[in-house]
Amino acid sequence: MEKVNLTINGIHVEVPSNYTVLQAAKEVGIDIPSLCYLKDINEVGACRVCVVEVEGGRNLQASCVLPVREGMVVKTNSKRVRNAVKTTTELLLANHNRECLTCARNKNCELQTLAEELGIDEVRFGGEVREATVDAKSHSIVRDSSKCILCGRCVNTCKNVQKIGILDFVNRGFETQIAPAFEMSMDDSSCVYCGQCIVACPVAALREKSDVERVWDVLDNEDIHVVVQTAPAVRAALGEEFGLPIGTRVTGKMAAALRRIGFDRVFDTNFGADLTIMEEGHELLGRIQNGGKLPMITSCSPGWIRYCEYNYPEFIDNLSSCKSPHQMFGAIVKSYYAEQKGIDPKNIFVVSIMPCTSKKTEAARDEMNVNGLRDVDAVLTTRELGKMIREARIKFNQLPDEDFDYDVIGEYTGAGVIFGATGGVMEAALRTVADVLSKDDLKDIEYKAVRGIEEDIKEATVSVGGLDVNVAVAHGTAAAGKLLDMIKAGEKDYHFIEIMGCSGGCVTGGGQPHVTAKDLMDIDVRAERAKALYQEDEIKEVRKSHENEMIKKLYADFLGEPNSHKAHELLHTHYTKREI
Repeated sequence: MEKVNLTINGIHVEVPSNYTVLQAAKEVGIDIPSLCYLKDINEVGACRVCVVEVEGGRNLQASCVLPVREGMVVKTNSKRVRNAVKTTTELLLANHNRECLTCARNKNCELQTLAEELGIDEVRFGGEVREATVDAKSHSIVRDSSKCILCGRCVNTCKNVQKIGILDFVNRGFETQIAPAFEMSMDDSSCVYCGQCIVACPVAALREKSDVERVWDVLDNEDIHVVVQTAPAVRAALGEEFGLPIGTRVTGKMAAALRRIGFDRVFDTNFGADLTIMEEGHELLGRIQNGGKLPMITSCSPGWIRYCEYNYPEFIDNLSSCKSPHQMFGAIVKSYYAEQKGIDPKNIFVVSIMPCTSKKTEAARDEMNVNGLRDVDAVLTTRELGKMIREARIKFNQLPDEDFDYDVIGEYTGAGVIFGATGGVMEAALRTVADVLSKDDLKDIEYKAVRGIEEDIKEATVSVGGLDVNVAVAHGTAAAGKLLDMIKAGEKDYHFIEIMGCSGGCVTGGGQPHVTAKDLMDIDVRAERAKALYQEDEIKEVRKSHENEMIKKLYADFLGEPNSHKAHELLHTHYTKREI
């Protein structure tokens, strides 16, 4: 790559010729503020807080879209720049709901941080503000236009990253808002609730619909047995809520915190993941051996399921009938666990801690109940758990590492842990399917061909028990659409496909801790969080789902065998076409 030389604030910089001034400044430790910029997603120069002064130029220019050129002389901190940035920020604040102390993003808001850095202690501009719209109709996402700064990050994430496009700019001029078409509710649109719009939002214009108070209420009710389960990806990100580096594994501290919050039993959804592999793996074998519908596609990601129901209903029969791990876990808690512990399942309340906002809507689906009892009663995101820990005044980083409860259920394997990373469900399934087909305890269990984030679609042919199985892994709904289009066109032929609704899998779900746009310039969050899961997999003594002793006992004492009538009654479901 050709290099160019320029000077920024008197400092010589040599950078690749395809850099912007914003990137060049970062190379030498100069921090140019930005709000609308999101690397590779939203590079539009809309917010104007990243402006710089270029020698020979008449106007200030947006550094996030300004290409570097040979001999360029740039000032990022002249009086003219400082005044412009401060004025622009004040104008944004003048039309912004400034109830910061009660805001979901208080102390974690990019606009608030910028205002503090600029020393803004009053907003000089008054006058009319846009009429606010609060859309809280869905189970998953709340849209609050009073917080919106019209940066467009959510629009381009939904449109260009996920290829769903339910958000856009509506109206004109001062009345402009970001909303679904015709300003309808997100609940009435074809939104899949992946929450990537929340992840992209620099403020609190988009946030998850909170169940925190409802969970506190049941914890205070001594007549209710409250069980909590945590998804694998949560342990790879929760520490970020308490200042730990991205990708720090906090499994033990998380279990300790949940116990101190007051849950009666603290379990790991990984048990449900192992159970899912038993059901899904045998379902795949049944389809292959008995001429069933292929390719079989995983059903763990509720965002992907909604995307399929809306956009590719012709593939609904290809979906595994398995419920997702946390729904399976809830169903087992209210049946087998309740029976073993002598508890009326009507008095059990199951809380799932998930990295995903779409899980909230999944838990509320009509299909997710058995005999009138919901599998899961409440879903909290990783961010909501962080809030509860702070509300309980727990010093998270000082907690000892504790284990989960292993009380009739709860034991898990390394295969269950890697569910949180793209390719993890596929790899976990192959570990079990390979042993079943070969009738052997295979030692080579790391299927690295399906790992990684470098490509949005990965494919491989895996020889298991003398059978060549064609597999594919797609992460992100844009990749899902691309893959399904190739299958429809007859270009690809697979036996088994894993699809996750979010790029990187659950580790970057819509309910994970917020990462600023500046940090995203330096680090690939997907890779760092996934490392934590693979580390835990490697240290587990048992790494195959079918070798989980508690799973074996569950089948021996209660379910019978994988895909049995009782298993289908509790652990399987169905999906239906949805009209856009």
